[in-house]
Amino acid sequence: MKKQLLAAAVLAATGMMAQAASLGDGNLSISGFGTLGVAQTDSDDAKFARYNQASGTGDSPRIGLDSNLGLQATYTFSDRLSATVQVLTRKNTSPQFTTDLTWGFLKYKLNDETSIRLGRVVLPAFLISDYQNVGYANTMMRPPIEMYGQAPIENVDGADVNWQRAFGDTNVTVQAFGGTSRGKLYIPTGGGSVAKHQSPVFGAAVTAEYGPFTARVAHARAQIEVNNLAPINALTDGLNKTGVPAAIQLANDLTLKGGKRMSFTEIGFTMDYKNVVVQAEYAQRRAHEPVYIPETNSGYVMLGYRLGKVLPYYTHAFYKDAGTSVSVPSVPAAHPLAPTLAGVRGLLASPEQKSDLIGMRWDFAKNLALKVQIDHIKPQAKGGSLILPSGVATYNRSINVYAAGIDFVF
Repeated sequence: MKKQLLAAAVLAATGMMAQAASLGDGNLSISGFGTLGVAQTDSDDAKFARYNQASGTGDSPRIGLDSNLGLQATYTFSDRLSATVQVLTRKNTSPQFTTDLTWGFLKYKLNDETSIRLGRVVLPAFLISDYQNVGYANTMMRPPIEMYGQAPIENVDGADVNWQRAFGDTNVTVQAFGGTSRGKLYIPTGGGSVAKHQSPVFGAAVTAEYGPFTARVAHARAQIEVNNLAPINALTDGLNKTGVPAAIQLANDLTLKGGKRMSFTEIGFTMDYKNVVVQAEYAQRRAHEPVYIPETNSGYVMLGYRLGKVLPYYTHAFYKDAGTSVSVPSVPAAHPLAPTLAGVRGLLASPEQKSDLIGMRWDFAKNLALKVQIDHIKPQAKGGSLILPSGVATYNRSINVYAAGIDFVF
């Protein structure tokens, strides 16, 4: 039923906009954005990638890390009803560039303060969720992976309600959402594989804006379901075959088959006052029933100072282990399951990583910005977010990432 609702909303939006474009009635607006970037690292021992990218960047220049192209069309049927479609071309779970539908919804304004969107919307889990793929709208070349890699869900097929009101000089926005997220996840272990997830999700976000200051808090809960997660399925199948009750219970705890309840809570802050620019986020990922996915804390702080059209900036980011929801049974060292259980304990520990980056943004022309950035990636445990060669379980050497790109909107 939810797939049918999404399809109906998208078909209605695209069909009506196509008809409007042919009529040329002036209510259709088309815009776009993109980044042409190049990046490389100082080592080919491990690859650096954005979250959910299958092909990382090594010690030779590559354009796939940051380059993308997005197109968006909005048609206004009346003062109350509009439709929006957005597609994005980028490198994601495939080594090649692919194009995905990122937005596709009908929007209806109930009144001046409240609106409803039906279709595919962006999950508002982060401070910059609505424009994280629009390089021109961001100071940094890319959102810190330490933060933005902790929630695997980007879009929701369902509906959201937005309510806005001004309280004196403070504008408050409340967004509530619900639906099902569907997509692909790149699994870097075991040589790399792609799994599909289907996750009912709901939550809310509250944003307050006062002059140059913005504060935000968001909370999302999901029933993460991944049935074809090859590395974990192989482990749980082996545990089930032992016939040992404790091993079978452990397999049930680890698996994502059938769905497991998790939540993601985020707080964020921005300031653009005079020449000083600040952006910061902190988040917690938590499990509400046993699952192999580790719990984490993550965050970053960016500081910048605007010098005319040039904005140099520095960012520190991190993510670290906050525990596990799975209890591994203890057995004597001589027990046949002892090696397997030891491996499970190692699996349940989260990778950890810190990074420091410096960069510069130069708005050298209208709707064009040049950025250069150097990231110093410091894996703390299990290689952090780096893509490791097949058979390598951990990596603790720092890597520098050098990148430059041009962001544009039209």
